[in-house]
Amino acid sequence: MRDVMTSAEVGDDVWGDDPTVNKLEATTAELLGKAAGMFVPSGTQSNLCALLSHCQRGDEYIVGANAHTYKYEAGGAAVLGSIQPQPVPILDDGMIDLDQVTRSVKPSDNHFARSRLLCMENTHDGKVLSLAQMAESRRVADLHGLALHLDGARIWNASVALATSPAEVASPFDTVSVCLSKGLGAPVGSVLVGPEELLSDARRWRKMLGGGMRQAGIIAAGGLYALNHNIDRLADDHANAEQLAAGLGVIDGVNVDAQNTNMVFVSLDGEHPGIEQHLESRGILTSWSSSGSRMVLHLDISTDDVTTVVNAIAAELSR
Repeated sequence: MRDVMTSAEVGDDVWGDDPTVNKLEATTAELLGKAAGMFVPSGTQSNLCALLSHCQRGDEYIVGANAHTYKYEAGGAAVLGSIQPQPVPILDDGMIDLDQVTRSVKPSDNHFARSRLLCMENTHDGKVLSLAQMAESRRVADLHGLALHLDGARIWNASVALATSPAEVASPFDTVSVCLSKGLGAPVGSVLVGPEELLSDARRWRKMLGGGMRQAGIIAAGGLYALNHNIDRLADDHANAEQLAAGLGVIDGVNVDAQNTNMVFVSLDGEHPGIEQHLESRGILTSWSSSGSRMVLHLDISTDDVTTVVNAIAAELSR
């Protein structure tokens, strides 16, 4: 990947003449069955450009209460777009509560924000939404005159888990934001795909948000390499996550709360305030909130690494 980045052909992407960026955008759009794509530095900016393009000031987007676009992107739609979020529950399987979506759509009345957009997420906490669930979200959106956006940062994991093409996963949605670094291993970047006209609006928002880049082909080349080489291998991450969950699950004091695609959620009995530092001293970087951790498997983690982590946590808890 670094070799192709070093030799990437570049131009000025602000003027649309960086050939590597253009190829990345076209490749991503084709993979997802959409007309156009736009390369951006981050998934947060990609989602925000979509929200700003779908909605006007005083409009509303309906979104899961724990969804990334609502909870973890600094309130950008409200702060920068004057777009009101309407959070609704996410069910245990990762699906947004569509009955609550229906109840949340506002009537045509000057007292209310205008409901314009439904935002979905696949995967959510590593949980994969089925093709039937996504089709149902399209039906509900159409019933209420809503556009439909997918935060598909990990759509590649969903595609592999469902044994179907990324285009089929993306099919029900007007716009899709995809990440090139999560799982695929590129150092930076996301792509927003959708209709030509809406992507034209999104490019203006990207410029306004400071996302216009010059010789961006250097980083776009890493994204292209990731798309061409690292999608199918996500199945290895899912298998390693299963191995990690199985290994941790037999350790006394460790509770495997869930294993979804490439994510393992664990909690420890009792208090272990030094667990993060102790594991780091063994060369293992983890993040813990109280006694819980979300462990995410990726292309830099091997099956041997999984065994190392399991043995290290077992040793720490037996100290």
